[in-house]
Amino acid sequence: MRVSKSNDHLRVKAIAGTHVVLMALDMDEEARAGLRGFAIKRGQSGQPQEWLRGIKYFKDLVATPEPKDDYSSRDQPFQTFLWSDYGASPGTDYDFTIIALYGDLHALEERYTLTFSIKTEPDYDANGQGVWFNRGAIASHAFATKFQNKALTKDMTNNVSDDGKLLDPETQWLSRGLAEACLKYINGAEAREGLRVCAYEFTYDPILLALKRAHDRGVDVQIVFHDTKKDNDQNRAAIAKAKLPASIVHPRTRTAIPHNKFIVKLVGGKPQQVWTGSTNFTDSGFYGQTNVGHIVANAATAKTYLDYWTELEGDPVHSEALKNAISLTPNPPNVIAKSSVVAFFSPRIADNMLGWYGQRITDTATLAMMTIPFNVANTILTALGKTANAMRLVILEDIPTKEVSDAETRNRGKLAFSNGAILGKSFIKYKQGGAKLTPIPNSDLDQWFIDEELDRPTNAGHVFFVHSKILLIDPLSDDPLVCSGSANFSANSLTSNDENMLLIRGDTRVADIYMTELDRIFRHFRARDIINNTATAGQKQDWLLLDTTDNWIGSNFQDGTYKNNRRLLFFPQGNPAKPWNVLAGADADPFADEVARAAKVRFDKNAKAKARKAAGGATGKSKTGSKKKVKAAAKAAKKKMAKTAGKKKASKKTAAPKKKKAGRRAQAPTRKATSKGKKKSAKKR
Repeated sequence: MRVSKSNDHLRVKAIAGTHVVLMALDMDEEARAGLRGFAIKRGQSGQPQEWLRGIKYFKDLVATPEPKDDYSSRDQPFQTFLWSDYGASPGTDYDFTIIALYGDLHALEERYTLTFSIKTEPDYDANGQGVWFNRGAIASHAFATKFQNKALTKDMTNNVSDDGKLLDPETQWLSRGLAEACLKYINGAEAREGLRVCAYEFTYDPILLALKRAHDRGVDVQIVFHDTKKDNDQNRAAIAKAKLPASIVHPRTRTAIPHNKFIVKLVGGKPQQVWTGSTNFTDSGFYGQTNVGHIVANAATAKTYLDYWTELEGDPVHSEALKNAISLTPNPPNVIAKSSVVAFFSPRIADNMLGWYGQRITDTATLAMMTIPFNVANTILTALGKTANAMRLVILEDIPTKEVSDAETRNRGKLAFSNGAILGKSFIKYKQGGAKLTPIPNSDLDQWFIDEELDRPTNAGHVFFVHSKILLIDPLSDDPLVCSGSANFSANSLTSNDENMLLIRGDTRVADIYMTELDRIFRHFRARDIINNTATAGQKQDWLLLDTTDNWIGSNFQDGTYKNNRRLLFFPQGNPAKPWNVLAGADADPFADEVARAAKVRFDKNAKAKARKAAGGATGKSKTGSKKKVKAAAKAAKKKMAKTAGKKKASKKTAAPKKKKAGRRAQAPTRKATSKGKKKSAKKR
C-alpha cells in the first residue's frame, strides 16, 4: 500500500510491505533551518500511539550511554529523510504521526505535524501471490540485545509442532513467517491431493517430517532431490532419518547443480499452486541467510512447474534437461505481457538471459534493486555501471571486487553496493567453503555498539548473509517488474544448473513487499560496511551521536549525493523518465546470437581439451611451465579448428549437413562435459 500526505512545509510518501513501513520525507527549504530531526509514533488503528525508538542520541542528554540502549524519537529524533518501521505485522491497519522538532535540545519544539494511516500487505492475498522474507540479518543489534547472540542449535531449529508452529523464540524471530508459511503449505495438503517437491539442499527435519505426515494421511507426495552419490550424502541421510519411503523419492544425479527449490500443489489431480523462491529446505535457509518464499496460486503457472518437475523426475541428462526447459519456457520477449507472471527455467544453450536482465537494468526509469549472492557477472556489471539517471542499489554476499568498486566510483551517488558484514569484525570467506571472522583491531566500536555474532558456524557453507536472487525494476512505479527465484545471475546458473525464475510484471503489491525488504537489507549492511571501513582506516568517529546543529540536513538536498538522489526517488522533479517497458520495446533481441554464442563456448572448450592433450594432460592447476605449454597448444588448436571450420563452410554447398545431429550438438554440451561439471565447486553457481 502506498500513501502520500503533506502540509504547508512537510511531505511524506509511505510504502507498506508486510513487516516494513517505509517513510520518505521531504521539506521546504525555508522550514529546514534549525531542524533537529523527526519524531515518529505509531499505533494500530484507533489505538494509542507509541514513539518509535532509535540508538542515536544527543550527548548532552545521555550522560552514561550503554551500547544496548535505545531512545524515544521524541527526545532523540531521527536525523534522516528516510526511515522504516520494521516492527509492523502483515495485514494490519496503522496510524502514524510525524513531527518536525526544533530548538533547545532540552525542550524540543514541535512545529510541523503530519498524520497518515496505512495498511500493511497481507503475506498472502486473494489475487494469488504470497511473499515471505525471513529477517536474514542474524548479525544485528536487535538479535544481540533480544537474545544475547544465542547460537542456534538443532534442538532449537527442530523445535516445531506437528501443525507447523515454531516453539523456540529465536527461530520465530529469525523466520518471521518464512518457515511457518512453507510448513503451512505442506500441512494444508489434504488426502487425495498431491505435492511435487524439487529440492537441492533437503536436510531440514521439520520439512521432511511434514512431508512424511502428508504422505501418511493420503497425500500423493513425490520428491525429486539432489543426490551427490557420495557415501555421506546429507540429503539421503535426512531422507532416511525422516523415514520417507523409497517409492516417493527420486534422486537427481545427472547434472552438476540441480538448484531448484519448489513445491507444486495438486488438487483434484490438477496443479493449482507452486511454492518457489530462493529458500533451500535447510535450517540455515530458513533462519540464517536472507531468503524469500513465494507462492503463485495460478493454475497455468503451476502446470508449467509440474511439467518441469515431471521431466526432472526421470533424472534426464543435460541435453534432455535443456530441451525440456526451453520447450516449457521459451525465451521471454523484452516486454512481457501486462499483469503477467512468466516462468523461466534452466538449463539454456547459452547465458543470453544475462543480457535480458542487463537490458532491463539499462531501461530502468528511476530505481533498480538487486541481490547477488555470488560473483557479479560481467554482463550485469556492465549494465549497472552505465551512466544513467536511475539509481541502482545492489546487495552482495561478498566484499566488492575492484571492478565492482570502480563502477560504483564512476557512478557515485547513483550506483551503490552493500555486502554482508558484521559490525566491528572482518569476514573473510574461503573458496573451498567456510570463513574467518576477526575483530577489527585498534577500533573503539565496542564502546558504541553491542557485540554481534554470526549464527552459522564459520566452517560451514558458502553463503552466510545474502542468498536471495532478486532483480527489481522501477518498483516505485505503477508498472514494476519483479524477477525472483532460485537462479543466481551467472552464466553457470543459466547453462549448467536446473533453475527456475519468476518474471512478474505490474503487481504493485508484490513490488512493495520486495522493495521494502530489499531496502531494509541494503541499509542494514551498508551501515556496517561504512562503519567497518572507517574503523579499519583508523578514523575516529562519534558513531552514535546526533548532530546538535542542522548540518545533518545538507547532503539530503545537495545535487549529486546519494542521499539527495534517494530522496528524489520519492519526490521527483522535472519531467518523468520514459517507463522501462517503453525503452525495452525498442531494445535489440538479446537472444539473437544465442546459437552462435553456444557454438563458441563449445569451440573454446574443445580447444582447451585438445590443448591439455597436446600438453601431456596438463591441467589448469599445473605449474607455470605447463600452463604456458597449455596456452600455446590451445592457441594452435584454436587456429587449426578455425581453419577446419573455414574449409567446412566453403564446402557447405556441395556437402549436405547432418541437420538433426548438428542441431542437437548446437543446443547442449555432451554427456561427458556434463559429468565433468559435477566436479566444479559450488562457488561456480
